Amino acid sequence: MNGPGGPSDDVGLLRGIATTRTIRRYTDEPISDLELSRVLYAASRAPSGSNRQPFRFLVLRDGERAVAAKRLLGRAFREGWNTKNRSDGYETGSGADPTSPKARQAATMQRYVERFESVPVVVLVGLVRYREPSPYEGASVYPACQNLLLAARAVGLGGALTMWHLAVERELRQLLEIPEEVALSACITLGRPEGSHGPVRRRPLVESVFDDRWGVAATWIDEPEESPHPRGPSTR
Repeated sequence: MNGPGGPSDDVGLLRGIATTRTIRRYTDEPISDLELSRVLYAASRAPSGSNRQPFRFLVLRDGERAVAAKRLLGRAFREGWNTKNRSDGYETGSGADPTSPKARQAATMQRYVERFESVPVVVLVGLVRYREPSPYEGASVYPACQNLLLAARAVGLGGALTMWHLAVERELRQLLEIPEEVALSACITLGRPEGSHGPVRRRPLVESVFDDRWGVAATWIDEPEESPHPRGPSTR
């Protein structure tokens, strides 16, 4: 919803955290400059190691190079999904039933990659390295990615964080003139949801929180009764 000063947050922080789904189906409605600015402002408020703020956001919309980059990414995403579809058996087991959650997820993914070039906004998230690559460097960039997705939820948008851009990283660097010292840490797609956000399914909190030592369930856990959980042993 947009207020007099631009997009307003009518969701609330805790509700937003509990209801920010990965959104891969978008309408054709464009994202306004103000909405995008608000989302990226929130992303830039994230913490980072020594407060160096090494994250950078390269926004791809409808410019000449952006269109070319989306074509590269569309190819990479389709190849990535085809491989995952086969290796993870999305068309076998319950996936053979088109009404099953597994089959519906596969259909959503297929539509997502087929229409990638029409995604309203793609954000390449970079990390400006100030030392040799480290297994810890993600701690200085992924909080910004989560802030971005939560802020998108707050202003009525939706997004998905992906890594399939890595398959065409060399071409993207050349096309978009990305310096070698910048790690391409994530690719986030953004748009106005064709469906809606809603409560995310997660394992019961009692299975994830231990008290005093590993494996001892925290008896003081108070999880909201309406919190949805995955069906069966798989979280897919």
